[in-house]
Amino acid sequence: MNELQSLLQGFSLAMTPYNLMFGFIGAVLGTAVGVLPGLGPAATISLLLPLTYALGSPLTSIIMMAGIYYGAMYGGSTTSILLNMPGEAASVVTCIDGYQMAKQGRAGPALGIAAIGSFIAGTVGVLGLSFIAPPLSRFALQFGPAEYFSLTILGLTLAAYLSGRSIVKGVLMVVFGLLLATIGLDPISGKERYTFDTMILMDGLDFLTLAMGVFGIGEIFMNLEGEMKSELVTTKIANIWPTLADWAKSKWAVLRGSLVGFFVGLLPGGGAVIASLVAYGMEKKASKEPDKFGQGAIEGVAAPESANNAAASASFIPMLTLGIPGNPAIAMIYAALLIQGVQPGPFLIAEHPDVFWGVIASMYIGNVILLVLNLPMVGLWVQMLKIPYAILAPIVVLICSVGVYSIKNNVTDVLMMLLFGVLGYILRKLDFELGPLLLAFVLGGILEKSLSQALLIANGNFAVFVTRPISAAFLALVAATAVVPLLLPLVRRRTARQQDGPAG
Repeated sequence: MNELQSLLQGFSLAMTPYNLMFGFIGAVLGTAVGVLPGLGPAATISLLLPLTYALGSPLTSIIMMAGIYYGAMYGGSTTSILLNMPGEAASVVTCIDGYQMAKQGRAGPALGIAAIGSFIAGTVGVLGLSFIAPPLSRFALQFGPAEYFSLTILGLTLAAYLSGRSIVKGVLMVVFGLLLATIGLDPISGKERYTFDTMILMDGLDFLTLAMGVFGIGEIFMNLEGEMKSELVTTKIANIWPTLADWAKSKWAVLRGSLVGFFVGLLPGGGAVIASLVAYGMEKKASKEPDKFGQGAIEGVAAPESANNAAASASFIPMLTLGIPGNPAIAMIYAALLIQGVQPGPFLIAEHPDVFWGVIASMYIGNVILLVLNLPMVGLWVQMLKIPYAILAPIVVLICSVGVYSIKNNVTDVLMMLLFGVLGYILRKLDFELGPLLLAFVLGGILEKSLSQALLIANGNFAVFVTRPISAAFLALVAATAVVPLLLPLVRRRTARQQDGPAG
């Protein structure tokens, strides 16, 4: 009952004209970001982080950032279906069947089921956020420094293992991110670390500069290198509402995708990309006609689009209740809260209930706004696909430069951003995932602080991490996460030998 009353209070805050306006702006920007190839929610939120200084209210800032994030999940389907080019990474799987449907003259139903499935899944995710986050936050009040250290290690491990094709590259990015986080003054002793006797590095690396460079400028460099040429299958979208037959085929795909996306979104490093892949694979396995997948099956659009939107909502849970961001876009929102002086974690509900419940209420409203934006206005989004990237790129670079300079009025920060942009470009060329790097940079401070506090309390005894039950459970999950991928190839080879033996 208390949660319901708090949620109603959140609606009263989210529905003020000022917050509604910025929620609408975030939803429109997010949809545009999802539609336009080459941009993503992490890069866009990083560009707009300096704006959080000007907005003043933490609630207004996060409402807009959240709108950009889950709006991009909605908008990414348009480009995937009409261009066979994902506007956002989580919409990669939608290309498989969505583009085939468009080629068959069924772009309308594909876009329709993507928007409606996203709305249903987003609502499921926000409902889960409303009822799971408060008890999880109360449970997290039992956490001490040892538990936070172990939880952060688990988050970094999952980020390294789940965010890319190569586990080794994921681990390297986590280590690199932790090294970047140590630059500056030691929080306990005050000694300089990796500053090379320069005043610029005394305060450590700035999160905004790193994020804007790696995700914003780096993405621009990568996209300008290749020719982003593609042709629309059609510019006329008809029959956007799915037929009853389409609904019959898609209803279980939407439900299963929503549930899969929600639970995968809870995992640090999981996120919308993995959720959409898992949902598509599960739907293909559950289908009575798996051969139709890849040929224009509407279930192949409904399942991944539902999954990535449910995951987007669920990924707010560990960030708001535990203070552990699970993916790069959520890390940007985490940083926006810190800029406003709000610390995400188990005390957020008690200390800033207006922020917590206002954001959740805004997500209910945002889902309705996005459904309205995506169905009747699909023609406008199609026209946006005709904007040349050569026009968009200079605008993005200008916004990045002005945004970074406005933080400290220091040209050095702009040069650092360009340097990080080159670094992001090189890492992309070498096929490294940038998500683990940014997450490790954000979590590095939490990791170091909790490690130091736990050892001070335990008089330097490392056994504190395994003698406390919750901490020991997290470390056991870390061990399982690290060992299982190493054992799976051995099990497969042994099974193959056993099967080949009788055959021989």
